[in-house]
Amino acid sequence: MYDRHASIIYRYAARRAGDFVADDVTSETFLVAFERLETFDHAREDARPWLFGIANNLLRRHHRAEARTLKTLAKSASREATEDNADRIAAQIDAVAATSRIALNLKSMPAIDRETLLLYAWADLTYEGIADALDVPVGTIRSRLNRARKTLRDALRLEQLEETENDHGRIAAAARNA
Repeated sequence: MYDRHASIIYRYAARRAGDFVADDVTSETFLVAFERLETFDHAREDARPWLFGIANNLLRRHHRAEARTLKTLAKSASREATEDNADRIAAQIDAVAATSRIALNLKSMPAIDRETLLLYAWADLTYEGIADALDVPVGTIRSRLNRARKTLRDALRLEQLEETENDHGRIAAAARNA
């Protein structure tokens, strides 16, 4: 189980809380998993939602570090140096501004919505996988993702996307009138 899933747990934890926390969260996730192996439903085809649920609980303990990371990212993104190329400067300024706005909006988003969005975007879990990881109904996941998307869309003034689910419970987004 460790060989198959450690790298994805590590990558998710690193994205959520940084490399300095990811090692600890990854090792603690598998320690907890092995201690609670008898609670795992072996009829499940995929252990990832269960492992991500454990990792998510551990990451909640590190929420303060995550908030500090997002706050630092929001502050430092606006101070990054740019090169002399005018197009590149404009693109970098746009990216820095967007990164700063995204970080601030993620930081201000309710923790349950942020966790759901990050499990979807960074851990690449399906709605059902996120529901398993957070131990909530799939309908709750749909509501949380909708709320989180709307928050980011409104904050970033993005065009409304038409969403349809594909076979894997992931959203296939296409711009309206495209």
